[in-house]
Amino acid sequence: MTGIPPEWAPHKAIWTAWPSAADLWGATLDPARAEVAAMVHALADGGKGDRMRVLAHGREAEASAKLALGKSAEVLAGAFGDIWFRDTGPIFTGGGGAHGFRFNGWGGKYQLPHDEEVGARIALITGAAYKRHDFILEGGAIEMDGEGTLLTTRQCLLNPNRNPHWTEAGAEHDLKRALGVEKILWLDEGLANDHTDGHIDNLARFVAPGRVVCQAPFDRGDPNHDVLEEVALSLQAMRDANGRKLEVIRIPSPGLVEDEDGDAVPASHMNFVIGNNVVVVPVYSGAGDDAVKALADVFPKRKVVGLPSHAILTGGGSFHCITQQEPG
Repeated sequence: MTGIPPEWAPHKAIWTAWPSAADLWGATLDPARAEVAAMVHALADGGKGDRMRVLAHGREAEASAKLALGKSAEVLAGAFGDIWFRDTGPIFTGGGGAHGFRFNGWGGKYQLPHDEEVGARIALITGAAYKRHDFILEGGAIEMDGEGTLLTTRQCLLNPNRNPHWTEAGAEHDLKRALGVEKILWLDEGLANDHTDGHIDNLARFVAPGRVVCQAPFDRGDPNHDVLEEVALSLQAMRDANGRKLEVIRIPSPGLVEDEDGDAVPASHMNFVIGNNVVVVPVYSGAGDDAVKALADVFPKRKVVGLPSHAILTGGGSFHCITQQEPG
């Protein structure tokens, strides 16, 4: 296996899943399907963008996906627990390989049949040589720049509900050995009420070697005000594996977004997905347009599109959480 290309490198395909379990999604099933369909159509870009490959679990879901997605995607039948393929799917290398890891439902919170099989299933379909590592890791917990640097959070990776034996040094050893990275950059806490225990893809994202995007608080009432300020300050003090001081770019946070019970939910503009032609950004509030405009400056060679992700967020994530790129 060779190294893992960054998300902005060319893709052979983007993998995602069709919301399929009515008992999980309840009244948000159809709205979630509409949001996934909008993302797929945007990334496919009328046949000029990414090849979209979508797993659907069950005959009704498969028929629904084919109707909604049309020529924008290839729909494949396959079993999975839920749609969070960033965490359950394989992490592809640039040389026809794929890494897999143990998965325990984000620390035992949501363990569903078939989720542990998703990585191997997708690798088998693609023909990738699949290597499974004997520790728990979710793809949304790590960000890599393609040049040896990995960014993550202590709240997630050092949480005893994942790998209780891990110390910071032990985690670094295992990550370097498995993924071929040279330097681990650690942030501390994630967003409030994030059941992933602080996934990095809601906090900070590499957009080029040496360049990281993170969020600025929407206002003083932002439930993540202090965390977002700490993240930016921490990143500004960091250097990557090549010794470069990180360039830190800030875009607006959605601010306070509440669920139907009035509780803050972990809405984040960081959960964007980078396609070959299009970047799809989840938007939730009046800050969405400003976030899209800011990211358009970051990705001048791609179209940046903001799409609603309220229904998907009821399941705990957004567009980046439900996708996994296969390098070209």
